[in-house]
Amino acid sequence: MPHPSEPDARLDTLLLRAADGDREAFAHVYDALAQPVMGLACRILRDASQAEEVAQDVMIEVWRTADRFRPDLGTAKAWVLTLTHRRAVDRVRTVQASKDREVRAGMLSPDRDFDQVAETVESSEERRRVHHCLAALERLQRVPLVLAYYQGMTCLEVARSLSTPEGTVKSRMRKGLEQLRACLEAGS
Repeated sequence: MPHPSEPDARLDTLLLRAADGDREAFAHVYDALAQPVMGLACRILRDASQAEEVAQDVMIEVWRTADRFRPDLGTAKAWVLTLTHRRAVDRVRTVQASKDREVRAGMLSPDRDFDQVAETVESSEERRRVHHCLAALERLQRVPLVLAYYQGMTCLEVARSLSTPEGTVKSRMRKGLEQLRACLEAGS
């Protein structure tokens, strides 16, 4: 196994100290790893609020189970990111299973609480309004929103596909969403 870099070795030492109950050492571990943990959770979950929950759960787990860390098997960062990956994938599976259960329950329920024709008309009208409001946006705001929401691209993927800096894409999307919201509210 290759020797860890100096920052990795320092982090390993801090995590070992945290395993002995050293709160200050854990604070340093937290400061060093909170951002990478959040980033990984966001990439897997694609939902910032769920990623925040997972990141918080992981950091609590790190504090509680730091004594399970084995520096001879890998770095502290790798160990924590492995915990993050597992927890985020579990969350994705849980959310999907919940959605699947809801769909199955809806299919099994013989009595519908809504009028399917009315629901279809409302959905169609809402879709028409969204398309109308999207068409009213400037191309610079519309294209990133369409790529993100209809093609499922991340901000980074949108930025790369448009050969535009990510910050610029985020600003355009934010402005586009504000204009879209105003248009939709004006139409209701």
